[in-house]
Amino acid sequence: MTPLTLFADASKSFERGRYTDALTALNRLLDHAKDAKTYALLARTLIALSFKTEAAHTYVLAAELGGPDADTYYAEAMKLHFELGHDDAALSLGLPLLQKAQHDADLAFIIASLFRKRGEKQAIRAFLPVLSASSNPKHTGLAFMLLTGAADDTADREALAAMQARMPKSLPLLMAHLVTQREVNNYKEIERLQPQLDRILAKTPQTLLQVEAPFYNLTWLANEAMNKKVGYFPDAYSLDKQRQRRSAPHQWARKIRIGYLSSDFWAMHATMKLLNAVLRAHDTERFDITLFCYTDGKFLDEQEAERRQWGRIVSVGDMTDAEAAQVIEQHGIDILIDLKGHTRGGRAMILNKTMVPVQVAWLGFPGTTVNVDLDYVIGDHKVLPDRAKPHYWEKFCRMPECYQPNNPNQPAAQTGMFTRAEAGLPQDAFVFASFNATRKISLRTINLWIRVLKATPGSVIWIMVKSREAQNNIERKLTDAGIAAERIVFTRVVPFEQHLSRITLADVGLDTFPYNGHTTTSEQLWAGLPVLTLKGTHFASRVSESLLCAMGLPEMVARDEADYVRLAAELFSDRDKVAAFSKRLEENRMVKPLFDAERFCRHLETAFEMMAERARKGLPPEHIDVPALPDRTAPFL
Repeated sequence: MTPLTLFADASKSFERGRYTDALTALNRLLDHAKDAKTYALLARTLIALSFKTEAAHTYVLAAELGGPDADTYYAEAMKLHFELGHDDAALSLGLPLLQKAQHDADLAFIIASLFRKRGEKQAIRAFLPVLSASSNPKHTGLAFMLLTGAADDTADREALAAMQARMPKSLPLLMAHLVTQREVNNYKEIERLQPQLDRILAKTPQTLLQVEAPFYNLTWLANEAMNKKVGYFPDAYSLDKQRQRRSAPHQWARKIRIGYLSSDFWAMHATMKLLNAVLRAHDTERFDITLFCYTDGKFLDEQEAERRQWGRIVSVGDMTDAEAAQVIEQHGIDILIDLKGHTRGGRAMILNKTMVPVQVAWLGFPGTTVNVDLDYVIGDHKVLPDRAKPHYWEKFCRMPECYQPNNPNQPAAQTGMFTRAEAGLPQDAFVFASFNATRKISLRTINLWIRVLKATPGSVIWIMVKSREAQNNIERKLTDAGIAAERIVFTRVVPFEQHLSRITLADVGLDTFPYNGHTTTSEQLWAGLPVLTLKGTHFASRVSESLLCAMGLPEMVARDEADYVRLAAELFSDRDKVAAFSKRLEENRMVKPLFDAERFCRHLETAFEMMAERARKGLPPEHIDVPALPDRTAPFL
């Protein structure tokens, strides 16, 4: 029989399911012809007979003969080795196919899975588009696991958009997709999905709360009762272990030993802009301060001298949560303060491993911390009113004036460093400004600003943006609403001292909702810019009210949206009033509590003493209101 006849017989036997006959014919054929198509048919026959390892080797023989199908044969061999658990063999075959895999979801899935097993997640980001575009649930599942988790990652955003379009009923995809769209202010997409979100909230809110991250939930849902339940699971920590932690024997010393836990211990982080003056002001005769640090090393160049002024620094970045907890206990810490909560990069779960008598949440996360063994959350009477108590896992420790510390030693805003012309602003126009992260400019916020701009003809809105995409989406939303393009001016991020000085070019700052400016509002008040805010319904939406009241400017807190628009229009029409508010901010800067770091530190230390006193007596945590020192009658600096 000729090779052609033998191949035809083998093919016919294979198609009819007579695999042993096909194998016999192919073995005879290989005595006469060793070509790629013969090896390929032999490989398929061996698979049918459950000889998968042999089939993989045979596909390699077919591929090594070259030809237009060589990559296909290598790919089939790789798939077999992957199925059999031969990871090294599969990866060695897959490496030459990396380019092909970017357009082949099956190949991409295998190669990405192999790299992921080796912990090389970044190496496989190139496969995210093809995996997210696949209709295979395994592929999209892997794509989801390859996401960076960074809301501003463009590849993540595109992948999530593709997956959400194909699986519109997937709640995890919906919520993740909305996070990335809010990051670039894609109001059209947010408006499209809002009815679906409203239906879920009305009918089955618990399903939504189970899949969303607490931090992102605060940015759009100003409902403390719901915020408390986001991501909650009852077994996160043991209540028996909590009782044991609180009642365990503990060696108290003359000094109260304070531990701060964070990844933000570097000078230009927003948290440290606020906190560093307070850390320097601690009374080291009464308090021993340790910073348990897991800050990324890239932020620490040439900062050690300054960091040492904040307290003793103990690095726990390379430790597991249990190891870090053990180190914290070895330092005999009496009160441990987590400064991160649910913000990105936080490791609050370390607190579930410790036996520290008192554990506290403060500053980084503006809400209740879910699934973490905590005793207190530090706030004030504005951000934590009595009606909020049922909606917090922690007991309140309320500062007498403002929960947020600030630095009185930061650079002064220099009037005249910039001109309006240099900033692209009309010389005589009334300028409303926003320097918050654009993700805070929610749909509610932008719609409210449109009402403000329509009520103040000829005014200008000046918005700081980081990305061109966010800028385009904001501009489109405003112009579609009838706001002339020449009334919209954008500015970029600039170095800190320049930023403080350019603030002076604006007339009034516009706050964001439901997530207020925090550090940003403080910076504007420091620079003498009145900030208009709205009364809020959860911690994150009450922050600017707290800051304004601590600065002696409660008139800038609107009761509701109508009052917000009314106040904006009133200020627009009365520049003398704006000037008077700015003058009041200047006069109050070194007298009122907001920037009085030494006064704040004394109040904070009183809070620590009140917490410690209860713990020493074996009493459980209870709500604490810290008494205020007498008001200042002279500047503190």
